[in-house]
Amino acid sequence: MERMLLIAFSFLLTPVLTAHGARVFKTDSFSTSSGDLTITFIGHASLIFGFEDKIIHVDPFGELADYSRLPDADVVLITHDHFDHLDLHALEKIRKAGTIIVSDRASATRIKGAVVMGNGDSGTAGPVKVEAVPAYNMVHMRSKGVPFHPKGIGNGYIVTFGNKRVYVAGDTENIPEMRNLKDIDIAFLPMNLPYTMTPEMVADAALMFHPKVLYPYHYGETDPSRIETLLKGTGIEVRIRLMK
Repeated sequence: MERMLLIAFSFLLTPVLTAHGARVFKTDSFSTSSGDLTITFIGHASLIFGFEDKIIHVDPFGELADYSRLPDADVVLITHDHFDHLDLHALEKIRKAGTIIVSDRASATRIKGAVVMGNGDSGTAGPVKVEAVPAYNMVHMRSKGVPFHPKGIGNGYIVTFGNKRVYVAGDTENIPEMRNLKDIDIAFLPMNLPYTMTPEMVADAALMFHPKVLYPYHYGETDPSRIETLLKGTGIEVRIRLMK
């Protein structure tokens, strides 16, 4: 189900103005054992989860929206310290007393009071369980032998909302550790060349752990509809939202 974030948070949010007029953000809703989970698509790698009257931001990025006009965060998840994932100005606009910020170690050196999680760590943040999993490149390199995202630095996150498990992969390729992912209901996989995956790599990654619903995200100029073709007949529902 889709609806506008403007409706879901009408008491908190006014439209974000763009050159083309008032901007609104679409939201999908999923039922869980603990009430509805809403997922709002800000763009790029930025998401907002709404669950049990709490707001969870992922990788807020101020080039996508005026974060002073978005709901304050109860929890923020930062995957790694690249500028389009760790935006301190956007972060401060949604931070309030008691906001829990979970990040990788490199990002935490720049965020006062951040809770550090490394690959393999898990814990509770507000109403959800959070597991940090690997996110890195094996193929795409900044220069010879230097990956855009080295192993052991950045995080993907598995977030448990009631009985639903949501995987936000961060900046990664189709790494072998994905075979260890279990019972993923909803997955966000990146497709922004040359930094992350090709559509074929995304399809391979999805088939490793077979999420019920797959959202291509952080896809830049890559055509996300290619994933629909590649995963046709696999039982994985591909949903395309505006996440360039």
